[in-house]
Amino acid sequence: MSKVFGFSGEGDFFCRDSICTNPKEATLFLSHGHHLDVYFPPNKKSRVSAPIVLRESIGEPTGVSIEVLPDECLFEILRRLPGNQERSVCACVSKRWLTLLSSIHRDEIHSDEVVSRTAGDFNVINEEVKDKTLTEYENESDRYVSRILEGKKATDTRLSAISVGTAAHGGLGKLLVRGSNPTQGVTDVGLSAIARGCPTLRVLSLWNVPCVGDASLLEIAKSCPLLEKLDLRHCHLVTDKSLAALAKGCPNLTEVTIDSCRNIGNEGLLSLGKGCTNLKSVSVKDCPLIGDQGIAGLLSNASFILTKLKLQGLNVTDLSLAVIGHYGKQVIDLVLENLCNVSERGFWLMGNGHGLQKLSSLSVSSCQGASDIGFDSIGKGCPNLKQLCLRRCSVLSDNGLVSIAKSAVSLERLQLEECHRVSQYGLFGSIMNSHGTLKSLALAKCLGIKDFDKDVELHLTISPCMSLSSLSITNCPGFGDSNLVILGKICPQLQNLDLIGLCKITDSGLLPFLDDCELGLAKVNISGCINLTDEAISALCSTHGWGLEVLNLDSCPKIGDRSLAAISKNCQLLNDLDVSNSAVSDLGITALSCGDHLNLQILSVAGCHISDKSLPALKKLGRSLLGLNLQHCNSLSHGSVKFLLEQLWKCDIIY
Repeated sequence: MSKVFGFSGEGDFFCRDSICTNPKEATLFLSHGHHLDVYFPPNKKSRVSAPIVLRESIGEPTGVSIEVLPDECLFEILRRLPGNQERSVCACVSKRWLTLLSSIHRDEIHSDEVVSRTAGDFNVINEEVKDKTLTEYENESDRYVSRILEGKKATDTRLSAISVGTAAHGGLGKLLVRGSNPTQGVTDVGLSAIARGCPTLRVLSLWNVPCVGDASLLEIAKSCPLLEKLDLRHCHLVTDKSLAALAKGCPNLTEVTIDSCRNIGNEGLLSLGKGCTNLKSVSVKDCPLIGDQGIAGLLSNASFILTKLKLQGLNVTDLSLAVIGHYGKQVIDLVLENLCNVSERGFWLMGNGHGLQKLSSLSVSSCQGASDIGFDSIGKGCPNLKQLCLRRCSVLSDNGLVSIAKSAVSLERLQLEECHRVSQYGLFGSIMNSHGTLKSLALAKCLGIKDFDKDVELHLTISPCMSLSSLSITNCPGFGDSNLVILGKICPQLQNLDLIGLCKITDSGLLPFLDDCELGLAKVNISGCINLTDEAISALCSTHGWGLEVLNLDSCPKIGDRSLAAISKNCQLLNDLDVSNSAVSDLGITALSCGDHLNLQILSVAGCHISDKSLPALKKLGRSLLGLNLQHCNSLSHGSVKFLLEQLWKCDIIY
């Protein structure tokens, strides 16, 4: 500081006498103490708000205050501070000083010292690494500061403080703003301060900041050439002008997300396609001004680099899908959701464009044009498709599902949700025609799946799928015992089984299914299957208990103490058990604790009728437990819970 106030006025800034009567004596100035990070909490008591005054002797103020200087003069003084730490300390003096410091561009800093990352800077960084509340890193190789502002904390003042304070800590690399203060929220002023003071910025995410527009993003484009990821959501003042500038000024931009920005249109996407030579991922959602022209401009200019594309809620037509099918030569991950103007022809054109040769993951949701013909075309035109997720495809039928299973020769994961025209025939047909590559199948809320009538003789040629290892069927109310028996014969190599919320499943269906599982089940979730009893669980433990690791019996009211006794006896490798809201009582907990080789780590008995009598058993189980859920165990006294908290200090107990 003495160097700054020792400025005698002989330079080009001030041509008359010095403003200080004794400018060379450093002890005449008030000390600020140790270095403080300017990203302070609102009530930080060590913040200095009074003006710095000059004294000729202690207790005898001269009445001269640096605060009488106009902003132009104070700006010249502050930009001559010798280093980042000095600027951080001065930013704590007052809001005026903070504002002036944050308005200084990196190119305007004038210092006799080299303002670069020295050994001292790295020492500061190492200190921050120990305090994860101040600094977060993406991984061990990254050496930049990360800041997140949410809600009322998101203000221009805090952004200015971050702009000044992070310079001494390696520079700001990641900034996430979630929401904005309703009265003093983030505006172009605060974000411009970030642009001027943080040239190392690599990740910028702005969510619901309605007062940020083109002015600040133009500053970002001009001053932050290292920017790699941009995320704009509900930023209604941002226009194509910002995207054009960012595409030109940020050559390292690789990932762009635009969500609900109503003033961004086709020209913005065209600029990204032309200017961002490293662009790999683009996500666009609910932008009414973006149409076929923007998608075509983006894809045609970035066809050899773009690997991930996500389009949601856009006013695009079949033309956009045709462009994707032709120009998406490097696309490996494609998401299409709620494209109401796309017809069956669009999906057919996309599959027959022969450009999606590298596509490995496809997700289609709420698209009326997603029909049997379209998916047959996609299966044939995407030879490397491994993962397919279909949600709310109301036109897709059994024929289309079987067709894509036949044509997609590399398909490994298939997920269906709310596809109501798909029945049990489509389910079985897709498994048996999967070319031996299908590993995972998941169905959720598919109302078209019905159980076979027991009196009807089935004429199905069973062709087992030896590759399927994971099966999940959730909340399909028509799925019953007959379907489960057939699945057991079709899928003998299952290891992971989820049967969730299936009220028609009983012991009669599960017992033969368990006999047909040859490899051995490792993870089983049958929560919400209200008609399963202890008999089925005992059979599960006796036939598959040797390899069972995870078992979820939540909300199975007919499963009780007998099942826990079977688990204790047969499931030595079990580490996660959930019997919440079941018929388990103190006897069951006691029986479970008798397992000599049981090594449970997670146990949930929420809502079970257990009392203080289970205390010794819970204490014994607690030797290996890392998590214990005792919520809604109303018969367990407060004293017992307190005892468990003291004894099982290594275990995270929820009560």
